[in-house]
Parts: sequence; structure tokens; C-alpha cells
Amino acid sequence: MSTRVQWLTDEEWARIEPLLPRGRKGARRVDDRRVISGIVHMLKSGARWRDCPAEFGPYTTVYNRFNRWSRQGLWLKMFEALTGHSGVFDGAAIDATHIKAHRSAAGAKGGPFAQAIGRSRGGRTTKLHGLVDEKGRPRVLLLSPGNINDISMAEALIRAAGPFRRLLADKGYDANHLRKLLAQGGAEAVIPSTTSRKTPIPYDVVAYRERNRVERMWCRLKDFRRVATRYDKLARNYLSGVFIAATCAYWIN
Repeated sequence: MSTRVQWLTDEEWARIEPLLPRGRKGARRVDDRRVISGIVHMLKSGARWRDCPAEFGPYTTVYNRFNRWSRQGLWLKMFEALTGHSGVFDGAAIDATHIKAHRSAAGAKGGPFAQAIGRSRGGRTTKLHGLVDEKGRPRVLLLSPGNINDISMAEALIRAAGPFRRLLADKGYDANHLRKLLAQGGAEAVIPSTTSRKTPIPYDVVAYRERNRVERMWCRLKDFRRVATRYDKLARNYLSGVFIAATCAYWIN
């Protein structure tokens, strides 16, 4: 039975190609389009790298280029170039999601915590933190161990996102220091109060209904199996896979 593969369309490739390194040569070098198509295929299928279909070239080439460009920060640069951080967007929403770490993700140098793997009652997990714009497109994606509170990464998300007019978040982000940070940036906090507040802080209930767009973003990214489950030992490689999935799902279609 023939293998069905996923290739980047001409339009998608036209947006990616200018962002790739130039002047790389090698004996019978597999072209970048085939390799990136293979990387996307592996992210979607969740298979082992050695099981990469031969149509994309040798699996070692596909993985080595993914790993090398991850080390060089290329996938992050590509994501940032396509998202574009210029200008003020209207409504941002933030949230985090747990990612189960497969046993193959253990054993990297520096220990689990240094590689964004934490242990809790649910086992070993990584946590993805994200900020989306008013269209539900991911603008900022960060990684932490799974046993870190969601709000601990909120300031980093906000500062990396650039200016926006309002922030939608659930009760887990109800903290005075976060509200103060938003007020300093001229952004409205659309965050329900926790039950521990003696006097609840009013918020825009109608606007809050749009917070589910960040939940929809997680669902779409987890259609890529190597995002839904972490198999990568290195945090930078896993996060690079997330950047590629987000780029393909939202920014080049």
C-alpha cells in the first residue's frame, strides 16, 4: 500500500522559502521543501523519526535539519516573521495547557526541570503557555515544566506580545500584580475574580465569551500528534515543533 504524504503547497512554500538559510550546499543535498514537508508530516503523524517516509529523503536528513535549525533558532524566527508583531491588536487571550511527556522525552542533559518537564499527580508533563489575538491566532508560545502555575508565565507572554487593548483570561490569572501590569500598558483586564476576593472586580461578561478562542487554538495545535504528546528530550526541539505546527495551522494557509 502506498504511503500518503503531506506536501507544502506552492503558496505555502512561497511564504516560507525567503526565511530559510541561503547558500547551503552538499552532495546530493535533499531540497528544503521536501525536508520541511517531511518534518510537517512527522509532526502530524507522531511517528518515530526513523519511520519517516522515503519520499521526503533519508530520515536522518529530515531529523538533522529539524534539529540543526532548532538549535539555530530558525523555527522561532520564522514564526515571528510570519506573525508580525507590529501594530496594536484588539483583544488578546491567554491560557496554558498540559502536555503529557512520553518516556522517550526523559534523559536529556540538565535534568527534567531544565528541559521543561515537571512531575505531579498526573505524571511527567510539560506546560504550553500561549497568547492569541482577536482572530484566535497564536502570537506568543512559551514552555515551562507542567507543575508551574499558569500565571507565572503571564508577564512574559504579555511583554512579548506587544500592545493590545484588552486581555481575556480565566480566574487562574486573577492577581493584583497582573492587573497592574495591564493597566500600565493601557489594556483592559477581562478576568473574573476568584472566590477569595471579598469584593469581586467587575469585568465585561460579553467580551469574556470570546476567551474560548484560545481553547480552540490548543485543540487545533494538538491535531499534530507530536505536539499533543511530547516525545522530544530537548525543550527547544519540542517548542520548535510547536512553532512549526502553529505556522502551518495559522500563518501560511
